[in-house]
Amino acid sequence: MTLFVGAAVMLSSCFSTGYGTANTGTNDVLGSVLGSVLSSVLLGGQTGILGSWNYNAPSAAFTTEKTLTSAGGNAAVANMNSSLASNYNSIGINRNNTSFTFLEGNKFSAKVNGIPFSGTYVYNSQNGEISLKTATETLKGNVLRTQNGMGLMFDATQMVNLLQKEGKVSNTAAVQAVSKLAKSNNGARVGFELTK
Repeated sequence: MTLFVGAAVMLSSCFSTGYGTANTGTNDVLGSVLGSVLSSVLLGGQTGILGSWNYNAPSAAFTTEKTLTSAGGNAAVANMNSSLASNYNSIGINRNNTSFTFLEGNKFSAKVNGIPFSGTYVYNSQNGEISLKTATETLKGNVLRTQNGMGLMFDATQMVNLLQKEGKVSNTAAVQAVSKLAKSNNGARVGFELTK
């Protein structure tokens, strides 16, 4: 048992979790910076995502330790969160108009920018990958635990689709800025930190 615990501690130290907070200068706390690598802090089990989750802050992470390091480490994650906050504010995304509810039976309902949509989901708790199937498309993303709840993140293309197709966001400049931010950081995922 002691050997098992020791091995688990050693393995967990191989990943960077990068928890912290950032401030936008307007006294709005962004919430915790996510685990910097997607595989580092998975939600436990298939039931980990069940329930209603409201937008709390922007979130960003990298797909591997290598992409995190090449982007500049945990500081890059904090900078991405700060930039996302500015763009989300321009769009109008807030706790009252952006939420996700995951139910047993693989059904979900959501609001992004106040626009409701729903469908089915498939969540792989082993690698944190999630697939949301709506009436118009299938969005593939990643889920991980944050200090305050969970992060739901997508690559640049999927995030643009979520904002424009599902959220009907008309602020094209802000949406393109979110996309550019993800694309300019190779291996980055961007999205929302959600809390219950």
